[in-house]
Formats: sequence, structure tokens, C-alpha cells
Amino acid sequence: MAQTWTPNSWRQKPIQQVPDYPDLTALEAVEGRLAKFPPLVFAGEARRLKSALANVAEGRGFLLQGGDCAESFAEHGADTIRDFFRAFLQMAVVLTFGAQQPVVKVGRIAGQFAKPRSSGVEKQGDVTLPSYRGDIINGIEFTEQARVPNPERQIMAYRQSAATLNLLRAFAMGGYANLENVHQWMLGFVKDSPQAERYRKLADRISETMDFMKAIGITSENHPSLRETDFFTSHEALLLGFEQALTRVDSTSGDWYATSGHMIWIGDRTRQPDHAHVEYCRGIKNPLGLKCGPSLTADGLLELIDLLNPANEAGRLTLICRFGHDKVAEHLPRLIRAVEREGKKVVWSCDPMHGNTITLNNYKTRPFERILSEVESFFQIHRAEGSHPGGIHIEMTGNDVTECTGGARALSGDDLADRYHTHCDPRLNADQALELAFLLAERMKGGRDEKKMVVNA
Repeated sequence: MAQTWTPNSWRQKPIQQVPDYPDLTALEAVEGRLAKFPPLVFAGEARRLKSALANVAEGRGFLLQGGDCAESFAEHGADTIRDFFRAFLQMAVVLTFGAQQPVVKVGRIAGQFAKPRSSGVEKQGDVTLPSYRGDIINGIEFTEQARVPNPERQIMAYRQSAATLNLLRAFAMGGYANLENVHQWMLGFVKDSPQAERYRKLADRISETMDFMKAIGITSENHPSLRETDFFTSHEALLLGFEQALTRVDSTSGDWYATSGHMIWIGDRTRQPDHAHVEYCRGIKNPLGLKCGPSLTADGLLELIDLLNPANEAGRLTLICRFGHDKVAEHLPRLIRAVEREGKKVVWSCDPMHGNTITLNNYKTRPFERILSEVESFFQIHRAEGSHPGGIHIEMTGNDVTECTGGARALSGDDLADRYHTHCDPRLNADQALELAFLLAERMKGGRDEKKMVVNA
């Protein structure tokens, strides 16, 4: 590396979005305790994810990344994790069929606790308090006591992440992820959807494929890959003291890995090339994500790519594009052209959530049609530029919440108050998430058919 890197070299750099802990001695003590805790994930798992993402970067796979905007202590439970995993697997099956490629499954879970804020303070009436920054830092209750950053919350977040990972691994490898189960869940969704007729054709084709597999003897009993799945975790690496405490040397390679999650990303507010978050991330060997918003220039992106992936390693860096449905056509093409011109190996992923947030009836929400519009534009632009639209990155839950308007059930602004449960930003509910997968699968299939027509012509 051009400069010596250590797990704490970020502390010598400017930093954004850092909480103001009143007791630095207590903070140091908590970080010391965390440094002695077992890793949450292992270097070999992170390398396996990087290998899968390398295939995506080369156009031979698709990345599905999604989960909570911000995990909470209050909503943690086995049912919540199960319902999320179930919805996520259904999306993956539909997208696998649509893309005709492997889908790499990465959850925003088991570590997605910290949130960047546009303002350091929140005002209600005449009272101004520090902003809520996620359960790992302070409480969501609008009281002076709750909003004080408390380092002990990092211990709680670690323990919740460990419990969540334990259950996810059991689901992924213990039979719950059986393809036949997922297919039956998906058929149940299609049957109950107001758009059932639209989705039935694709669902029937998946059923025919599975019937054919059974007929030639390919079943979950003799092929473990049909009853098990790889599932990885990810989160925004915002709280760098926590990340440093869980940064460990891999005994097999001698490299440093963040063991807080398989993949971590740098947010749009903390991607300054000479600041702490980029400094920390450049030295670990995990797969990285980089949020790309409208203010990112082509030259700025290339500088960040060189810092974060100097070896130009496929699978190392995922560019998570978050522009907004009305801005993606203005900003995405220039970034694609710069990256392609310089021969940079990246995964291109679309975050259609963060650029499409509006306020309706005093609730933050995201209209489903705007989310779909940005995803469609993302695919169209990549096809026009000759690059691979490698994935989507969404905020979603397996619960029946009413936080995003639209979708097949046509949730309106008046419905938002019914089950608006998010601790931060609005999420797609299970039906909306699976609907997005069906619509995206239709478009991916259409894109393949267009390519075949061009080749045959």
C-alpha cells in the first residue's frame, strides 16, 4: 500500500458521522471488551462471497442485497428473522429464473445498526436533542437520556448479531431453505396477489422446470444444493471503533478482515477519499460496497476505486448506485463510461430506495412506482452502455408493514399509519419485495430475448 495501514490508522484522519460520546473512558473499555470477543464471521466466508461477486462482476451472476434500514433491539426475534429470510429466498428464486444466472444472497442484517443522519440534531416543538443514530449508539425515544450515545449498546448489538447469525446459518443449512419449500411459498404469493394473472406465467414456468428436474432424478434428497444455500451478511461500516475491535488477522493468509460481517459498505456521506471510513476500508480484505450518489463525479469515483481496489480484483468492490428515479439517467451513464474506459472490475448494483424518499401525511415513504422506475432505468442504461447490471440493493422486511406506497395492493398515503414500524426509513413489505422481484425477472428475461434476436439477426 502507498501508506502504512493498521486497523487504527483511521483515527489519524478526519471523520464524518461520528457520535459524540460523553465518556471516552467507557467507550475505550467497551471497545477493549469487544476486541476479545469471538469473530461474528470468518475470513473464509468473506473470501467465498468475494469469489461469488467476482462472477457477478464478470457478468455471470446477480447480486440480491437487502434487509432492514436499521435493525432494532426491540424487534429482534426468531419470527422476524424467519419471515425476512423466507421473503428473501422467494425473491432469489424468482430472480434466478429471470436472470438465468446464480443469485448471490447478501442480507442487510446481523450488524446493520448504525445510521448516518443529515443533521446532528432533531427538533420537536421547542426541544432540540441529538439525532437518533441507530440502536448501537442511542435510543429512538425523544428524551434527553435516551439520545445520549451509550457505548454499552455496542455489546448489545454484538450479541444480537451473533444470535441472528446463528439462526440464519441454521435456516440456510438445516433444510428451511429447501427449494421445494421456497417454490410453494412463492406459489402462495402468486395465488393471493391482485396481480396473480400477470405473475402466473412466470410461476408456471418455474413449476415446469422443477417438475422436469424431479423427472430426471434431481431432488433435494440427492442434491444438497437444492436444500441448502449460501447466505451472507452486510452492513454500513459507520461506527469505526466497533469495526476496529472486530478486525482480526486471518491465520491462513495473514490478511486483516472485518469479522463483523461478510461485506461492509461506505455510505454516500462518508466516502471522502482522505477521511477515516475510506482509510479503514482500504486495508481490510472483505468485499466492499461504495454508495454512489448524485454528487459523485467520474474522476472522484475513479480515485475511490484506486484507493479501495488498487489490484483491480473482481469481486472486491460493488458500486451501489442511489440517484433517484428522476436523476439516474443524468448521472449513471458518465460513471459507467469512466469505469469501463479505465477497465475497472466492479459490480454495478442499483439502490432504488434512498433517492426516492418523500413525505406524505407526515410520514417518510417511498412510492413503489418510483422504486421500479429507477430499477428499470438502471437496466436500460447498462444495456445501452454494454455493461452488466449486476444487482439490486433494497430496504425490505418480511413483515406486513405499510411504509411504502403503491404495489399490487395499492397502498395509499392513508394506509401508512396502519403498520408503520420502521426505526428509520421506509421499507418494502414482503409482498412488495416479491412483486419487485417478479417485475424485474420479467425485464431480465425480456433483455435476454432482445440479445438473442440481435445475435440471430
